[in-house]
Amino acid sequence: MVFAADYPFMDVLWSMIVFFFWVIWIWIVITVLIDIFRRHDIGGFAKAAWVVFVVILPWLGVLVYLIAQHDGMRERSIKQAQAQKQEFDQYVRDAAGGSAAEIAQAKQLLDSGAITQAEFDALKAKALA
Repeated sequence: MVFAADYPFMDVLWSMIVFFFWVIWIWIVITVLIDIFRRHDIGGFAKAAWVVFVVILPWLGVLVYLIAQHDGMRERSIKQAQAQKQEFDQYVRDAAGGSAAEIAQAKQLLDSGAITQAEFDALKAKALA
């Protein structure tokens, strides 16, 4: 017995549309809740009030939050992305720049005659390891 033969194409299409709208709705609610807890400009009671509003009256709560706080959500998202980029850039500089600075310092010592070529090669190998 074939089950798909009893389920018309328009019903399949409608089921897919409903499913994707539920996924989008859940994504929006989670984004709003994350933004509420990420905020530093409001206190705990205001955060609790927003959460209750979003949970008790989800459609109205999310729409009101998006209308009232859309600029703040955008600014907080941009600020978080910039902070993550700065942290990553700092990590890359620390990972790559530390060894380059050590090699440059060892090269200066070699040029001044404070260390031998063998000592420079050892310091360079240690910095690159």
